[in-house]
Amino acid sequence: MELSQAKKAVKKPVGTVTAEERDGIKGIFERKNGLVELFKSITDIDKEETNKLYDKLVKDMADTSAKYQGWFDTMSKKYKWENIPGYNWEINFDTCEVFLTK
Repeated sequence: MELSQAKKAVKKPVGTVTAEERDGIKGIFERKNGLVELFKSITDIDKEETNKLYDKLVKDMADTSAKYQGWFDTMSKKYKWENIPGYNWEINFDTCEVFLTK
């Protein structure tokens, strides 16, 4: 196998969710992405304010990440999705399909 093939992303379909379920995770996903952008932008704030904001962002990111993973854990039990160590679940918001990716 060529090195380029070995590094190629793996995307295995494992199931689908309802549009309502998709909408629930989409809000969490968007919040998580927004927090990532905030982390990138806080360097322009003075040091004391940066520390306060950073601490709040870390807590919010931890809470949001737990909700995000919790949604996938709940749905995987409900729909009996395959889970492979080292892989992550990913959702296509347009089709409601869920994949395992590496």
